[in-house]
Amino acid sequence: MQLVFATNNLNKVKEVQALIPAHIKLLSLKDIGCFEDVPETQPTIKGNAIQKAEFIKKHYGYDCFADDTGLEVEVLQGAPGVFSARYAGPQRNDNDNMDLLLCNLKDKSNRNAQFKTVIALHLKDQLQTFTGICKGEITTTKHGNKGFGYDPIFKPNGHTQTFAEISLDKKNSIGHRGKAVQLLVTFLNNL
Repeated sequence: MQLVFATNNLNKVKEVQALIPAHIKLLSLKDIGCFEDVPETQPTIKGNAIQKAEFIKKHYGYDCFADDTGLEVEVLQGAPGVFSARYAGPQRNDNDNMDLLLCNLKDKSNRNAQFKTVIALHLKDQLQTFTGICKGEITTTKHGNKGFGYDPIFKPNGHTQTFAEISLDKKNSIGHRGKAVQLLVTFLNNL
């Protein structure tokens, strides 16, 4: 079986490839000749994941899955949420995003947050979604140099290190994307 993972984020591809069973060949957007921006114009994380999967199926004809992930901070009413990648502006800069979030939380004692990933699978003209959530808190400063996005300022519940300080294997076992991918893999294995 081959599936397209509808993302240009090579960090995501690396994380997911480590979780997908060997009998499933993962293709990137580059592999199928998709060099255009896949639309992400929905107001929700789930809506964006579905929109991306449907776009690839409609325009390229491949069975595929797409994900969307957001960091939801409790005291900010779920922000940055669906706007996580461009929280500090259209340049989509991880450091700018983290700096803005830390600034917006500087006087807040409640630093509870969660990462949410929704995967939309478009397979044989059927659509399925899988959701993974990892609860934690936003640290007051950046720690670690692994990972990407908000990883240096997100510490998962029950752990003393941020996502940027732990191994990829550990992050996959406890993290939002890993949980969503495991649900996807279970579904694919039961076909």
